[in-house]
Amino acid sequence: MSIFDELKSSLEEAVEIQAGKRAPARVTRYEVADVRAIREQLNVTQSEMARALGTSVDTIKSWESKRRNPTGLAAKVLNVIRDNPAFFTALAAQ
Repeated sequence: MSIFDELKSSLEEAVEIQAGKRAPARVTRYEVADVRAIREQLNVTQSEMARALGTSVDTIKSWESKRRNPTGLAAKVLNVIRDNPAFFTALAAQ
């Protein structure tokens, strides 16, 4: 099967899923981290958290105000930090 045919087949499947004619093969969901609660648990400032995560203070603020949600790797890292605060200390030391 060519790449075009694979893409076409995938798009047709997506349309069927969206229309409710087919169930998705898998669904991945991530719990959205409560960034403010995690930061307060760590007793760090927005600046310190931004520096440790390699992001901007504005990003931390938008996550805390729920204007945006952390996604991808940031969401996973925040969940690890929530469950293992020592991981944040290791990150901040880098």
